[in-house]
Amino acid sequence: MGEFDLIRRYFLPVANAERHPSLVLGPGDDCAIQRVDQGQELVFSVDTLVEGVHFPANYPPEKLARRSLAVAASDLAAMGAEPVCFTLALTLPKASTDWLKAFSAGLATASREFGLSLAGGDTTRGPLSLTLQVHGTVPIDGAIKRSGAQVGDLVCVSGTLGDAGAALSLLDQPSPTAEQAALLARYHSPQPRLALGKALRGYASAAIDISDGLVADLGHLLEASGAGGVIDTHKLPLSDALTALRPDALQLALNAGDDYELCFTISEPSLDSLNSQKTHPEAMLERLTVIGRVREGPGLSLDGVSTQVQSGGYDHFGSQ
Repeated sequence: MGEFDLIRRYFLPVANAERHPSLVLGPGDDCAIQRVDQGQELVFSVDTLVEGVHFPANYPPEKLARRSLAVAASDLAAMGAEPVCFTLALTLPKASTDWLKAFSAGLATASREFGLSLAGGDTTRGPLSLTLQVHGTVPIDGAIKRSGAQVGDLVCVSGTLGDAGAALSLLDQPSPTAEQAALLARYHSPQPRLALGKALRGYASAAIDISDGLVADLGHLLEASGAGGVIDTHKLPLSDALTALRPDALQLALNAGDDYELCFTISEPSLDSLNSQKTHPEAMLERLTVIGRVREGPGLSLDGVSTQVQSGGYDHFGSQ
């Protein structure tokens, strides 16, 4: 199967299934065309995922497709963006019909779920890797940046933390228990908080998605804002499955990545106002947990202890 036959057979159907109205021209030309309406700004982000680094070898292709698009879409959620479209550069060791059929089916499902239309991309031969660029829009000056946190703001997170990190040791489990399956679902099917991100526009002062772990990512937000913070560790939201299976649940919640929840800062009046809005689904707001505050001075502390917590996160070149 040649490259262009591969694209026609497996990816054009995904692109043509449901096209976002702002995507004027999709695959088939030298470039895609996206219309940005008056009063809107374009926001975009790119992620690369490499086999053996970001996902295990022989990872099921339908799960890889959904996870890859979810990871990329999470960046749009952190900015409060309306999702529009994405491009995909796919490098494959070989053109396996079974693999491509499963991958394109998973990609089509995720594309519909996240409201992201496939706008184009590229296919090459080599070690398995994927590069996805996602596009979205926000009202002019409406994007939620990392740099807006103010001293006194509350630090909040969505969902529960540490589940996906705990799942890494279970990926080869042939018959997971119900609790193990709950953790594995958080790794295989991360949920980008797109609805929450849009709801936070005009309320949150800063936001970031949790990809490298709470300590690392909140540290990036605080550094960008020129502020510090304190976390109350007993307030961290932990799932029943995590606490049942892992005695180190708190450490996973603090430092494990791959949850793709949102961490954001917000003033108390703004949080009260957000919670009073009737236009947001109640279930979405129930997932929000206040875990700390923004304070003066650099660094991040746990439970008020003055020792500064170093924000790390995975560094691809840190060992060189």
